[in-house]
Amino acid sequence: MLHMILVSVTLLGADDAFAPRLKTLTFHIERLGAITVPEALRPEKEAKLEELKKRMGQGVQSEEEFNAIYNAIDEVRMWLWDNAASRPERVPGDFAETPDHWTVTSPNLHLQVHKKDLAMTVNTPGHVWRFLPCDDNDIQLLGTRFSFRDAADVAIKAFHTGYGAGLTARLKGFEKAPDLEVRFSAHLIGNEIVFDLAMSDHSDNLLAVNWPKALETGNTAADIAVIPRMQGMLLPGDWPQPLHGEDLSNSRSFYLPWWGQIQDGRGVLTILETDDDAGGAYRHPAGGPTRIAPRWYASLGRMRYMRSIRYVFDDEATYVRMAKRYRRFVMERGHFVSLREKLLRTPALDEVIGKPVVHLGALYHFVPQANLFNKERIENNHMLQTFDQLADQLRTLKSTGIEHAYVHLDGWGFYGYDNGHPDVLPVGEEQGGWDGLRRFSETCRELGYLFAVHDQYRDFYFNAVSFDDRLTVTRMDGSREEHSTWCGGPQTILSPRFAPEYVRRNHDLFAAHGVEVRGAYLDVFSVVPLEESAQTAHPVTRTDCARYRRECFDLLRARGYVVSSEEPTEYLTRSLDLVHHAPYATYPNIGGGDACGIPVPLYNLVYHDSILVPWEMGEDGGWGIPRGDAAYLHCLLNAGLPYVWPGADETAIKRVLEAAALARHCAHLEMNNHEFLDESRRMQRATYSDGTQVTVNFDTKEYSIVYGG
Repeated sequence: MLHMILVSVTLLGADDAFAPRLKTLTFHIERLGAITVPEALRPEKEAKLEELKKRMGQGVQSEEEFNAIYNAIDEVRMWLWDNAASRPERVPGDFAETPDHWTVTSPNLHLQVHKKDLAMTVNTPGHVWRFLPCDDNDIQLLGTRFSFRDAADVAIKAFHTGYGAGLTARLKGFEKAPDLEVRFSAHLIGNEIVFDLAMSDHSDNLLAVNWPKALETGNTAADIAVIPRMQGMLLPGDWPQPLHGEDLSNSRSFYLPWWGQIQDGRGVLTILETDDDAGGAYRHPAGGPTRIAPRWYASLGRMRYMRSIRYVFDDEATYVRMAKRYRRFVMERGHFVSLREKLLRTPALDEVIGKPVVHLGALYHFVPQANLFNKERIENNHMLQTFDQLADQLRTLKSTGIEHAYVHLDGWGFYGYDNGHPDVLPVGEEQGGWDGLRRFSETCRELGYLFAVHDQYRDFYFNAVSFDDRLTVTRMDGSREEHSTWCGGPQTILSPRFAPEYVRRNHDLFAAHGVEVRGAYLDVFSVVPLEESAQTAHPVTRTDCARYRRECFDLLRARGYVVSSEEPTEYLTRSLDLVHHAPYATYPNIGGGDACGIPVPLYNLVYHDSILVPWEMGEDGGWGIPRGDAAYLHCLLNAGLPYVWPGADETAIKRVLEAAALARHCAHLEMNNHEFLDESRRMQRATYSDGTQVTVNFDTKEYSIVYGG
């Protein structure tokens, strides 16, 4: 009512041309009343607003008078904003320097950097975490190494953003690298600290930077390292088995670019935010303690770009909470692609979800130069099954009740499996040639099985018809990796720059010969770390490598293929539909043995509803299955796809069908929780987002499935 009265009075004294404009100003005055000020300033606020209303009541006869009123309103608005009870604020935090330390204090954390050795201490409300001091291995150059402590000129100052408190540091004056300047910053954001690291380097001789240093931890059962070594493991501080790992991320040492450490329920999650050229090292001597530290690898001899690492401090930490915080990180980066999204872009994927996986091989031929060449029984170096024989095996499998399956075929190429890549066509005539592969493909379609081929675009065999040194991955010193492990013998590495066109050529040939391939497995791309090549004409960074490898999968997906690779590393999870396996680490080798640490499904806690993971179905151990564990229990616990083999008996078929049904039900569900139900850790339970619970007992081999939803 007051607003209407004021409008009416104002308009009575106004020229008709100003009437609509004055109506707008009247509304502005009314809304200024909504800005709250401290109680002591309320009388002054009301007086200012009354004065504005009085001036409005006098009307306006000219542009000058109108502008004067507008400016008066704006002046009051500025006063109100300056004195508002609730105003924009920078997150509180303080920086201080003492003779011994630089410190940053925020509402949740306190960071202290020691001047003597650049060791760091972080206080949370419930715990104190200490980083080891810098050492002579901080900066590794070709032929030398030295410490951050060796900087003759160190300057550290406050550096506060609107969202956090922090510091920034400049280190220079290194005797062994006079032109080198190191800069790092720390941002305290809530209960997290983000460190950024940048370097000015004008040479190409940088190998790596090892900073921040490892956190100090103890060697008790309550000191637990959480490491995504393959599917994942927990490593108590007093674990009797020595265990070491050092590699880039996107490797078996680090499927995912993070790790965690827990002390008596308080924890720190470490996330490598810039992970293409990042990795880490963990060292656990028998009986502990465990030390884990990040490692920043050079990119073709230089730092090239800023590196970032995030530490998440949690006084109520568990390995599940850590995995879920990392899942949130992936989603916020836009890198999480669910199976539902993948199904939209590749409708054929529905023929794989909840279906058993059949792995067949046509030809395996070992050349004498291969390390795996059998010298005892020489005839075993040539193992052959024709495409027609394999098709008969699938028909038999169909008769057992396996109505649908995903069929992965090895050894179809000219020389057979792992031989002659990437020049593997025409199809091997011993196996049946083009006609035989067409018949095999047609048999799969008739049976309701999706047919996929094993393929390889990293291993570059010397017997490949297009072999050329200029196509290889070349190190900075001009050397290259060479070995002779697999069937085809001597090989090096194909530069990823050339992989996509080889993929296109080969799969164009499948189409040209009428072979209906509906899926492709590109071997090792998702388990061998990203690579770089210093070939002068075709230099490739690890970031380039990731792009070229993704391009290989993308161009096959554009043909409607279901795409897969060996194991599920971080950078390719968004691109792949399924993998060969995502098993646990075992020793003395990954082919079988005792568990490394305590196996936990860290990868599936992050990515279960993003990618399909098949599991072996044996009774005791196996590839990536700890000795004493029934593989099928891991399959059920993880709601994964089951492997099935032609010739499986009735009991195995029944178990496969049960596992496939569970995998179908849970494919689009997040694994919400994993827990140990007894002190022995042999009884475990996984819970999915619709309430489905799978409980297993590895000692008795009993299990129960309670469906939710």
